Amino acid sequence: MTVQPADGLSPAAAFPDPSHDQWQSLVEGVLRKSGKEVTGSAAEEALSTTLEDGLTTRPLYTAHDESPDTGFPGFAPFTRGSTAEGNAAGGWDVRQRHSVTDPGRLNEAVLGDLENGVTSLWLTVGGPAGVPVDGLARALDGVYLDLAPVALDAPADLDAAATELLRLYEERGVARSEARGTLGADPLGHEARTGVEADLAPAVRWALRCDTEYPGLRAVAVDALPYHEAGGSAGEELGLSLATGVAYLRALTGAGMSVEAACGQLEFRYAATADQFLTIAKLRAARRLWARVAEASGAPAAGAQRQHAVTSPVMMTRRDPWVNMLRTTLATLGAGVGGADSVTVLPFDHALGLPDAFARRIARNTSTILMEESHLARVIDPAGGSWYVERLTDELAAAAWAFFQETERAGGLPAALRSGMVAERLAATWAARSAKLARRKEPITGVSEFPMPGERPVEREPAADAYAGAPGGLPRVRRDEAFEVLRTRSDAHLAANGSRPKVFVAALGPAAAHTARVSFAVNLFGAGGIDAVHDPVSVDAATAADALTASGATVAVLCSSDALYAEQAEPVAGALKSAGAVRVFLAGRPGEYAGVDSYIFAGCDTVAVLTSVLDRMGVA
Repeated sequence: MTVQPADGLSPAAAFPDPSHDQWQSLVEGVLRKSGKEVTGSAAEEALSTTLEDGLTTRPLYTAHDESPDTGFPGFAPFTRGSTAEGNAAGGWDVRQRHSVTDPGRLNEAVLGDLENGVTSLWLTVGGPAGVPVDGLARALDGVYLDLAPVALDAPADLDAAATELLRLYEERGVARSEARGTLGADPLGHEARTGVEADLAPAVRWALRCDTEYPGLRAVAVDALPYHEAGGSAGEELGLSLATGVAYLRALTGAGMSVEAACGQLEFRYAATADQFLTIAKLRAARRLWARVAEASGAPAAGAQRQHAVTSPVMMTRRDPWVNMLRTTLATLGAGVGGADSVTVLPFDHALGLPDAFARRIARNTSTILMEESHLARVIDPAGGSWYVERLTDELAAAAWAFFQETERAGGLPAALRSGMVAERLAATWAARSAKLARRKEPITGVSEFPMPGERPVEREPAADAYAGAPGGLPRVRRDEAFEVLRTRSDAHLAANGSRPKVFVAALGPAAAHTARVSFAVNLFGAGGIDAVHDPVSVDAATAADALTASGATVAVLCSSDALYAEQAEPVAGALKSAGAVRVFLAGRPGEYAGVDSYIFAGCDTVAVLTSVLDRMGVA
């Protein structure tokens, strides 16, 4: 514990305050040592990171980085929280998702979750991936519906599912004033998923009923996940959620509801990613933007947005899925700090099928640890006042508002979906991101970085796809998809031949000269499921041919220092070619070496390289 001296003496009082110019000068010196001759603002720009939506993260933020007044929690513009107390009173709502078709199995899972930290249920009802509507009573047997809010996901059976849930409230003696949760009506989200033109009438009908009869129930979900899962950026996700919310506001107020009542029927759903700062900024910006919509609609006090954050399905990997536990922890941290009212942590095996009991336990305990052991919910808006977070929130809000306006100019969200404008915009964003993923500029731990080609696959019972066979709609993407294709080819080769594709690592000179590039090459080829054979430790022109033959590989990669490449690369490459190597790579920047066919280096298109290697090896 640090105790301030009784005389108020500051330990830093004797040190002069450094200036921004002094810091920049030190940065210039560090960059100079790495071979970059930049000065002034260019030095700072060299350490900046470009994000999607035209945003840039700088290496240093100070009090001079101005941002709009964020006010106080519970007051417009609600940047700091929709309620004055935030999550400090009892933490955020831990909402577990369930997509099990058997009512008995679902009931067992639901009761286990509620007994161990889960506070609300998110149930898929109807359709190929949900529990049948007539099985909902069995699934909720033993659940105290006045204590455990229920959120429905029943796009194909909304009327039947909502009717059944309300019947269960009446049957089990739950007062209408005590019913909590959301009916999950989201016709525009369903259109985005399937391409089937939305009918907003049922959502409006249920909203009118909830407003008059069930004050604790919200009827409508503004789900931004379809746009996130289609590869959209944070700004695009926010902009389209605003457009969705505005479309619902128009429909509800057109049916006679006040703006205040209509806003009270909406719950917004966003993706939380492992980029914790972007997640924090996204949720804060979402509240600020919706407050602006409510203000423009004549009801500024109704702008407190109810938020449900879900850990991103896009970031979940199928290989080395255990790393997903770390991703979801960071995402949940971002959601909690960002002020989400409800948080759903997808199990680490979500991408593989139906989660097992262990995966569900880890998912719910993620929130428990962050709240109970890390005390994350004890502080309201813990990121507030951070120059970086405040500036990022402001810039992200501006980018999202611009896209929202673009969508409105296109005729609103329904028109933008049907014209293809939304699909084209998201596809362009995903294409740009895919290029970064392919070049490993956005690394995926356990997949594109530090892969384990020999890992034992984690198998799960297949999960039904709620949107299988849909006639259209937006695609669903994953960060690992290009590498998953490569790894699947490797798996098939293993099954057919008893071994994985191989690459021979021809290391030149002593370990000190080649270790770094050997590690780089092993990592890169492993991302495609290609085993690297590094035996012997070092070769030369006289031993390379025999070593290649012994390895059983037909592709080789040279690894060493630039100085040794100048001396040995060409004769060793020639020896490898004479021994049957169909392709010889060199780990390093492209040069002019006879016998070397291609080069691998930081920033190269790894997916293209690995695809060409598997093709050349004849791996189907």
